[in-house]
Amino acid sequence: MGHLDHAAFGWLTPVLSYAMACIGAALGLRCTVRALEATGSSRRNWLLTAASAIGTGIWTMHFVAMLGFGVTGTDIRYDVPLTVLSLLVAMLVVGGGVFAVGYARDRVRGLLTGGLTTGLGVASMHYLGMAALRLNGTVRYEPVLVALSVLIAVVAATAALWAALNITSPLAVTVSSLVMGAAVSSMHYTGMLAVRVDVTPSAGELPGATAMQFIFPLAVGLGSYLFLTAAFVALSPTAHERAAYASAEHPTEPAAAS
Repeated sequence: MGHLDHAAFGWLTPVLSYAMACIGAALGLRCTVRALEATGSSRRNWLLTAASAIGTGIWTMHFVAMLGFGVTGTDIRYDVPLTVLSLLVAMLVVGGGVFAVGYARDRVRGLLTGGLTTGLGVASMHYLGMAALRLNGTVRYEPVLVALSVLIAVVAATAALWAALNITSPLAVTVSSLVMGAAVSSMHYTGMLAVRVDVTPSAGELPGATAMQFIFPLAVGLGSYLFLTAAFVALSPTAHERAAYASAEHPTEPAAAS
């Protein structure tokens, strides 16, 4: 069995991947809070932004962490279509969970449905991303650790959505995003602890792209999207701020003197 290295670059990839998870979570939570304050197409657009932010953050976290993953005795390549599919799955399934919360008439039922759907989306993205690995050997998993990683994803997603429904202050959202980032990272590394690789030496060329050829440029691009979207959200006034501006522009007329 090949020796697995989860931090080939030391603490760089775990810390950077955690930062990406936190940024995606913070942005997604802020957008969900904005959505719950809005109506009509505005709510839909905020929820779409939340889904893309959380999905992008989770995907970027996973593959930044994978930049530090290595197996002795074999090179590693990535199947490009499957890797892109894992990103789309993350956005679509997480989007389903976010919309379940955003449009739920029963908050509790919406939270449970959204948490389960979003958590399964996180887990699906992780294992679909792992299915994109190409190496000289066979990848297998410890079932108990796989089940634990899925459970962590569902609990983390439910807790994050609960925070979006019940916590609106920027400081509280920041703390919630740090916790969610830690939970997503825990899910990732729990899933990676479940991995076992039986290496089969081969002189043939592996199919797919290397991490630096494909994963790194895509992760940089998606990371840039997160930062730019975070700046847009930070500069966009909330519903309360818009109401305050409108009140300042049209002050209440003083009562007529008797």
